[in-house]
Parts: sequence; structure tokens; C-alpha cells
Amino acid sequence: MQSKNDNSVINFKEAADRVRQGAPARTVAKQLYEQLTDDEKLNLLEGDEPFWPGMLSFVSDGYNFNPYVMGEVKRLGIPGIRFIDGPRGCVRGKATAFPVSMARGATWDTNLEERVGIAIGEEIREEGGNFFGGVCINLPRHPAWGRVQETYSDQPILLGKMGAALVKGVQHNAMACMKHFSCNSMENARFSVNVHVDEATYHEVYLPHFKHVADSGVAAVMTSYNSVNGQWAGQNAYNLTKVLREDWGFDGMAVSDFIWGLRDAAASLTAGLDVEEPFSQQRGAHLRESLESGTASWSDVRRSGIRILETQLRYYAQRWTEEPKGTIASAAHAALAREVESRAVVVLKNETVDSAPALPLSGALSQVAVIGRLADIANTGDHGSSDVHSPYVVTPLEGIREALPHTNVEYAVGDDVAAASKLAYRSDAAIVVVGYTASDEGEFVDGSIADREDLLKLYPEPQNAEEAAMRDKVLASMGSGQSVVGSETSGGDRRDLHLHSSDVELIHKVAAANERTIVVVVSAGAVLMEEWSNDPSAIVLAWYSGMEGGHGLADVLTGKCNPSGRLPYPIPVSEADLPPLDIDATSIVYDRWYGQRLIQKNGSQALFPLGYGLSYTSWSIEQMHVRTVDLVRGSIVCEVSVSNNGQMGGHHVVQLYGTYQEGPRKGERELLGFAALEVAAGGSATCLVEGDLSAIGHWDPETRTIRTPAGTVLIEASSFWGDPTSVSAEVIL
Repeated sequence: MQSKNDNSVINFKEAADRVRQGAPARTVAKQLYEQLTDDEKLNLLEGDEPFWPGMLSFVSDGYNFNPYVMGEVKRLGIPGIRFIDGPRGCVRGKATAFPVSMARGATWDTNLEERVGIAIGEEIREEGGNFFGGVCINLPRHPAWGRVQETYSDQPILLGKMGAALVKGVQHNAMACMKHFSCNSMENARFSVNVHVDEATYHEVYLPHFKHVADSGVAAVMTSYNSVNGQWAGQNAYNLTKVLREDWGFDGMAVSDFIWGLRDAAASLTAGLDVEEPFSQQRGAHLRESLESGTASWSDVRRSGIRILETQLRYYAQRWTEEPKGTIASAAHAALAREVESRAVVVLKNETVDSAPALPLSGALSQVAVIGRLADIANTGDHGSSDVHSPYVVTPLEGIREALPHTNVEYAVGDDVAAASKLAYRSDAAIVVVGYTASDEGEFVDGSIADREDLLKLYPEPQNAEEAAMRDKVLASMGSGQSVVGSETSGGDRRDLHLHSSDVELIHKVAAANERTIVVVVSAGAVLMEEWSNDPSAIVLAWYSGMEGGHGLADVLTGKCNPSGRLPYPIPVSEADLPPLDIDATSIVYDRWYGQRLIQKNGSQALFPLGYGLSYTSWSIEQMHVRTVDLVRGSIVCEVSVSNNGQMGGHHVVQLYGTYQEGPRKGERELLGFAALEVAAGGSATCLVEGDLSAIGHWDPETRTIRTPAGTVLIEASSFWGDPTSVSAEVIL
């Protein structure tokens, strides 16, 4: 089409066409912005829905019943943000429920995660959304965090690369938003806790994954509820301007978390927050007054408005041209969900029973016992903002029965332990499914909010009697003890990292009755297992496994798939190797000592270390060659050869670790990079593994970058942290 001159009136479609044809997005965004009225400029900065009708929809229709629209200008065809949440899929409608992010982190496979991103993006777009709020990359400092299921790992490298892969896939069809920026890993206290973190630790541990995803081209970042070093994240100028804009050069949008994500409309704008989500709330009530009094500036309104339009223009100019049709919970997406679960399952233990490993289930099996309250319920994760309402869920029992059509598969709930033991005794194998549900962990927004005066002050006054009635209904529902952003339970952090005592008793009794007992654990964060891990012959970590989870699990248990899941965090022997945590704290210090690093510092051994997982074949890393070391980019590339020494093909995860041999961090082994590759039975394959040296670097406050000090670094190509069979080389930096 023929473009108009730069001074002409244009609508959004014409503006996007210009960007598609090569015009700078910011230039076109400025031209589009200048056509807006003052009211339209302010409306860009908040949700389109009035507050109390929006809140009533939360509690009556459910969360994300429709896309949340922010900043639509119909007069010029500006679509605005049309928000649909995640991360286990498209929250709106009857979409595909994938395994939770932590399960996908256990695949260590960025290509697989990009495919998941493409599927989610298609469904988001088909459901009327253009903005995916589900790239959660918070670092779970402690496994008790209620929303640990929404993130990938406790390792910045794995978080950053998997998050960037999800972004890459999604952004063919929707703008992606990373969250929650930053230091958000306490659920019950998230509206009140102040996280203290020194600058070096902040940049070395709790920010690298955000920087990596920002550098990947993500469209937006969502701030967290908590405060960081005394400033609420939604109006934290250090985060939003100094780090995000000045240090990293991020040019996408910054949006708040919902409802309680900022405390001062003017301060949030000044600090660099572009959009208050999801309704017209504090900015609608107070921002114009602040502009008139001079406590907020129109120049900041303009800065944010142009950024919002520029981000939308870039997306619409670059998105795939074909409109998705028939993608919602399609057969292809269901098959992908099953594949992801089969790749995510982690086999932690697999001992020999009667001269053969307990797994896979093979040979002549006349009867298999499936036992446990979680074996035959839909259990895809919490019921908060990440809940995906899939059209069906395949339970473990259903998957096992379908996979063993010629075997009598008997089920016992397990509430009668004696009966369950008798069933196990007369069976060829016993599969005990234990773990957690949304009642045990998840997003926490319950009736306690109704008593929080500081949060109630954030709500605008009703504008009429109708809105007053809506307010009364909303506040009454908050006292019910149920989540106001989802359905059913209110979730929260785990107060106990062990299994329920009834589950432990069941494991003890069933394992005593049947030597071939396989324990399947349903969870997201680390579960302490020291009181029962010696009992069963096999332990399998199945995660919250999505709508096809039962099939994916059965594919591994029966040997249809070779297990390739690897732990995205360590499982410690006891709580002694976990950092201190008061889940109700209003103040907490985040240091660098958590996870595998703390276990090493304590001189302990993990029950199962970072990156650990068994297969039905044996793997060996044969050799490693250091190809390049780039100190400017802070990267190292190694060529690694892997052999599959068994009779079953499958995937293996090569993990690259680095350890300084001298200096203040001498002996601290850190994950630098990883690669998942497929190798045929009896075959070999070679892969390139790129490592990020910033993982062993130091924060330089002068240059405001991570600097890699000179010195000798031991580089290891391993199958898990501390792998005694790793191949290594020393590199002098």
C-alpha cells in the first residue's frame, strides 16, 4: 500500500503497516500518540473496565472469563492490551492444560518449551487475547513457596533460557510478559513483605534470568506485589528505571500485578510503570488530580503512552499473519501436552527386584495395584490465576489402565491402609500415588484480604448505588476463605515440606507388602523424603502433569518412553539444608545461600542433587572440547560427545558447570549451561553447549555489569551436579 506522509492522520492498522514496511516503531508510535485526546492518553495507562464491575466478575464469573482489556482506543483502532494469563496454558476457555512450568523445567529442553509457547500463543489469540501474562521466572529461594509450580527452576540459567524459549514461541501470536519483577517467592506475605537484598547478590542471583528474558525481546514485564529494599515493586524506581531501562536498555512495557500491585498512582508513573492492571483503579481515581497538582507529569504520561503503543505496533507488525482456528485443546496440542509430561517425569530411584529393575513395568503382569487418593482425581495444579480449565484430565489411574489393557489394574483409595496392603500383597506391582493438591499449595488470595486496611484503601469509591452494591457483594465474598482470583481453595505456601502423614504410612505399609512398590509423587517444589525413601523400589516425580498427565506418566512407567526428566533443583536430605523462612514475615533478607549452593556450603550431600534423574539406558559423556571463550560476551562454548550405552533410545541432558579454582568463590560449582539431545540406542551424538560465565561472575558497581574475574575455572560436562563421571577441562580466564 502507499504510505501517507508523516503528518497525516493514521489509524492503528495503517501505523502497523508502516512498521511492517520498515518505518521505526517509535516514530510511528509518536505520530499515533499525538492524535489522542488527554482522556485517551490517560486511558492507555490503566484498564478499560471500571473497578467494581471488574471485581464482581472475578467472584461471579471467575478469573479471566474474558480477556482483560487495557488502553483500547476504538476511534483509532488501537486494540490495547488484551490480557490472558498462564503459564500452564491459556487460562480463558476450555484450553489445553500443559504440565506446570516446573515440570517443563525438568525437561531442560528449550526447543520443546518453544513448541509449548507456540501452542499457548495460538490458543491465546484464538480466544481473543493479544497479551500472555504467563512467563513466570521468579527464583524459588525456598521450596515452600506456594507458586513454585509456576516457575522453572531455582537456577538463573535454566530460568532465563526456558523463559526466553516460551517467549519466542508465544510471540508469534501474542505479546509475552515476564513476571514477577522482582524477588517474589513468598506467597502468604506477598502483599506486605519487604525483601532486603544487597546489590551484588541482587544482580548476581535474583536478576540474571530477568535480564536474559528482557534481552530475548519479551514485550512486557510485570512487577511483583512485595517491596524490594523498602520500595514497593510497582513503584520501585531502582528496578523500573535504573535497572530495567538504563542498565538493560529494555524498551517494552512495564505493567503492574493485579489490583494491589502499586500503592501510589503518581509514584508508580514517575518510577516508570506504564500500565496499572487490570481495571480502572488508582490511576483512574487519582492520576488526573496528581497531574493538576504537579505531583505527576504529562511528560511521564507521554513516555509511557508511546512505549505502550510502540510495543503493540511492533507485535502487530511482526505476528504471524494466519489467524489460528481450531487450536483450542486440539488433538495436536493434547499430543504435545502428553509428550511434555513424558519428557518431564523424573525417575529418582529404580532398584532391582527379582533380577530386573522395578521399572519399566514389563513382562507378564497379571495384576497391578494402583493406590492413593491422588491416583484418580484431576490434579493439574492450583486454582489461582494460572488455572487452565481444560475439557478433560487423564488421571494416573486412567493412563495406567489404558497402557496395560491386558493386565487387571485394581484401585484402592488408600484410606483403609490394611486393605491397600492386602491389595498390594496379591499384585505383581504396586503403584502408590501421593503428594499435594491445590489445598496444599498455590496462589494465595483469600478472605484475609477483607481485613487488610492497607489494601482496602487501594480501592476507588463506588460511583453510584449500583457500584456500591457490587462492592458489598465483592467484600462479602472475600470473607468466604476462597480465592478471589480463581475458584475453590485459597492456596498459599507450604508449612511442611514432608508428605502428609497418611501418605507416609501408606508408603511404609504397601512397600512392606510388595517389594515392587513404585511411589509416584505429585508436587512442584522439593518434597522431603528421608523418612520413607528407602522403602520403595522406585520413586518417580510426576509433577502437576496437565490434561494428558496420566498418559504421559504411563508412557514412562510402561517403558513406551525412556525417562529423561532431570531435577531442576536439588532435593535435600532434611530442612537443615534449606534457608530460613517465615512465610508470614513482613521483612526478610535474601542472600545467595539456598538450594544446591547452600547444601555445598554446609558440607552436606543432597538426597538427589540438581540435574539428577535416571533412565532405562545408561549414558556416558565421552569427551568435551572447549571451542570458544568470549570474555566480552561472557560466554563459553563446549562441544560434548554423548554415548547411549543401552538398548533404548532417548534424550539426555548435558549440564555444563564451572568452578573457580582460586579467589573468593573458590570451589563453588555453578550451572553455566545445558543442552538436551536425542541419541539412538547404542549410538553417540555430539552437541554444542553454550555456557554463561556471568553465573560465576561478580557484580561491578562501577560499570553496573557482571564481570568475570581472571583466574582458572574448572569446566565440567556432567549428567548432574557433582557427577563423578563428568568430563572436565581447566580454562584460564
